[in-house]
Amino acid sequence: MTTLYVDADACPVKQEAEQVATRHKIQMKLVCNGGLRPSPNPFVDVVFVSEGADVADMWIAENAGTGDVVITSDMPLAAKCVENGAHVLRHNGDALTPRNIGAQLAMRDLASDLRSADPFRQGGGKPFSKADRSRFLVALDQALNKAKKEATR
Repeated sequence: MTTLYVDADACPVKQEAEQVATRHKIQMKLVCNGGLRPSPNPFVDVVFVSEGADVADMWIAENAGTGDVVITSDMPLAAKCVENGAHVLRHNGDALTPRNIGAQLAMRDLASDLRSADPFRQGGGKPFSKADRSRFLVALDQALNKAKKEATR
């Protein structure tokens, strides 16, 4: 059975993910260190993990696999989930796959090196837009359809 896992601590599309999961009648697990209220939605479980670096990521990586979908912007977590056969989406709808995850990890490492080399470097990523949100909704719908087919094999 397909499950939607959300790396929920800093996820800007939890509400959209819940709407899509509910429409598909897919169980959704919001995994976090705290700070989220339990949902009255029967398709949504909030999984509280203990405090600590990457504890939520480890929980998702241990549970997500073929036939599941994961939403995260954490590249090491994405890589583990892709390796386990899960479909992985960023918050803007970009799919992370076996073909592109290596390049994404390399870009993450390069950006980290650049930040540490120039401590006065300012700025961050581009703002999250309505277009990103819309792209995410379409991508999640497509990923869940693919995952459901895989889960029934």
